[in-house]
Amino acid sequence: MTTSRPKIRMTGTERREQLIGVGRRVFAERGVADATVEEIAAAAGVTKPVVYEHFGGKEGLYAVVVDRETRALLESIADAITEDMSPREFFERATVAELHYISTRPDGFRVLIRDAPSWHSTGPLSSLMSDLATQIETYLARVMRRREIDERFAPIYAQMFVGMVALTGDWWLEHGHEFTAEEIAAHMVNLGWNGLTGLEASPRLETTAIDATAPPRGNSSLVTRLDDAADGVPPADA
Repeated sequence: MTTSRPKIRMTGTERREQLIGVGRRVFAERGVADATVEEIAAAAGVTKPVVYEHFGGKEGLYAVVVDRETRALLESIADAITEDMSPREFFERATVAELHYISTRPDGFRVLIRDAPSWHSTGPLSSLMSDLATQIETYLARVMRRREIDERFAPIYAQMFVGMVALTGDWWLEHGHEFTAEEIAAHMVNLGWNGLTGLEASPRLETTAIDATAPPRGNSSLVTRLDDAADGVPPADA
């Protein structure tokens, strides 16, 4: 006759941490909208009231997971950079730090990149990207001042840089397993830094302006009109 092993009783703090870890995994796999308190409790080996006792429900647990992951990513980047770094070194270290976070906490990153449910005040990804952009905006402004470029546009470039890293990181996590974090970072810095060093003081669009909302005329499609514009062919009604 076999006897079952007695369950190890957790302290309140240990149980809370366990539920946060389980919730992170379930939210990453199922999405917060489809995840339920029942499956979170079952995965943790507890009853539903235990989840409600610690977090008040799914919403409370989700908020804690998002806060934990946001702080983990921001702290990893803050630890990788210093005020006296050159802008190039800053971009390299910040990019590698974010990719390292993605590779070591994939479930957390998946939670952050999902759309927030209607009862969450702000989307976790948009809030996170705003925080990251604020961190690098000062460095971009410094580079732009040295190149006599209007630093008022620094927030725009900061948002573009952060978006590039976040979306490329998402692709890397799902499809780019053959590449290392250092390889991905090197190519992102290659694009971002070389683009930054070649910034024009007063950039202008060089292609012919086309009203993309206008319906195509005759047998021509919007794609044909765009192709013609790229080849320097004037519109038929010009």
